[in-house]
Amino acid sequence: MQTQRLTFRGATGDALSARLELPVDEKPIAYALFAHCFTCSKHFKAVVHISRALARARIGVLRFDFTGLGESEGDFSDTTFSSNVEDLIAAARYMERELAAPAILIGHSLGGAAVLQAAHHIPACRAVVTIAAPAEPQHVMRHLKSSVEEIQERGSAEVKLAGRSFTIKKKFLDDLDRQNMAEVIRTLDRALLIFHSPADAIVGAENAARIYETAREPKSYVSLEAADHLLSRSEDSEYVGAVIAAWATRYLGVPATPQAEESAPRGQVVVRTGEARYHTEILIGKHSLVADEPEGVGGTDTGPSATGLLMAALGACTTITLRMYADRKEWPLEEIGVRLEHRKLKGAEPQTAEISQELELDGPLSAEQRQRLLEIAGRCPVHRALQSGVVMPMSLAGDGDA
Repeated sequence: MQTQRLTFRGATGDALSARLELPVDEKPIAYALFAHCFTCSKHFKAVVHISRALARARIGVLRFDFTGLGESEGDFSDTTFSSNVEDLIAAARYMERELAAPAILIGHSLGGAAVLQAAHHIPACRAVVTIAAPAEPQHVMRHLKSSVEEIQERGSAEVKLAGRSFTIKKKFLDDLDRQNMAEVIRTLDRALLIFHSPADAIVGAENAARIYETAREPKSYVSLEAADHLLSRSEDSEYVGAVIAAWATRYLGVPATPQAEESAPRGQVVVRTGEARYHTEILIGKHSLVADEPEGVGGTDTGPSATGLLMAALGACTTITLRMYADRKEWPLEEIGVRLEHRKLKGAEPQTAEISQELELDGPLSAEQRQRLLEIAGRCPVHRALQSGVVMPMSLAGDGDA
């Protein structure tokens, strides 16, 4: 999986900042367009996790910042719900020109209401997904109630949302009042998947019930038990991404299990770290691994550290080498274990470290056989590479002969 930076023009001509999540071979089976929640951004953790889960399932995802938010140009105070819908339509047209038109629209919270409207203007869209979406955009008014009177009287007001200050103008409220979501949902004419948590304290689950009751078939509802409105737990957003990928294949005309799985070119290892802190995906041939860092150093602990993987590689090479040797000699070695520990050497050069190994050899082996296996363990290819050093040239991709 990889992430590309993109910029396109929104509905009012401002440059909107986007990220495109792609499978590692850059050949998605379909594209999705993601609308983040009100005042959030494309870097919101749940958006990133869902997008990457879809990319692993070979669905490319474009996520972007609405006008005036995140890294996009423009003034947020001049935007409305309708202008957000227009930004979505502009994003879909950009995708159609440069990639392929989005077959799936996904929206979180108010972004869910936005994709329900935008779908009517994106002919290529076959499936719509809402996550914790309000049945009516006017639901936002509940979070502005202390400022509504001031906005109506003065034309605008500073409000605090999610700990940040935003200027909301009267035209934003007027635009919300004009929305007729019931008719939008009733005439959707797209497959619809609704996610909502019964524990959502921001947008109650009754909103999901209203959307489901109003929508025509085909429609599906998934309850996100114990999840909060923002899908703060990574396991919730990862689950949402996996379910969308499985559900969408029914409406995309592609196999539920893609025939061509992600794989690295023969003889290469492909490693990619995106923007979700230190979560790193590794492809070794057709095999995938995940690396990360512990939460204590800023990671999300979704996989072992790079140092842990290095020790795992050394340990695996050691035990496999011993298995080969014992089998060739027909020695009664039943099982091989190795415990490894990495530490910096005190008083040594800053870069000097030690990886200690403790071998466990099970089986009726003689003392001579055990000693010989100890010697062979130190001759595995990874052990030799670490001891003797490896030449590691490095270059920038795309620099050609430079």
